[in-house]
Amino acid sequence: MGAIAEAFVAYAQPLLDQTDGSQEQLNKALAISQLCYNLALLPDDQRDTMLDEMRQKLGMEDAEFAEFRQAIIVPMIRRHEAMFPGMRRLSFGDSAPSSSTPQAHTRKVAPGEKYPGTDRYAPCPCGSGEKYKFCCGAKRR
Repeated sequence: MGAIAEAFVAYAQPLLDQTDGSQEQLNKALAISQLCYNLALLPDDQRDTMLDEMRQKLGMEDAEFAEFRQAIIVPMIRRHEAMFPGMRRLSFGDSAPSSSTPQAHTRKVAPGEKYPGTDRYAPCPCGSGEKYKFCCGAKRR
């Protein structure tokens, strides 16, 4: 298993420990862990919106969902913050870190670079739809 998978299993361990070991319950625990992991990456205002939508989709009453939120979701979000303190919170579509995270390292501009400062994994500014590293940022041989 790779390092990322091992880190995620370690993150999900409290929920995995609560299962009876059946495939169905393990899958459910991992799905809830993934949901909590993704929620932890969202800013608080977006997280609340997502949780409200989730409550409606699960068909839970307000009191039942409030209990689920306090017993499962909030502790898993806190666990994420403790285990992965360096992860930045970005809203969807943002490419810059939020003000609460340290600034990313600036890199040196290569001579003749077409769009200096563009992240290699960002969409290319030329509008091709490709990642910058495969388009205008491709290293010329």
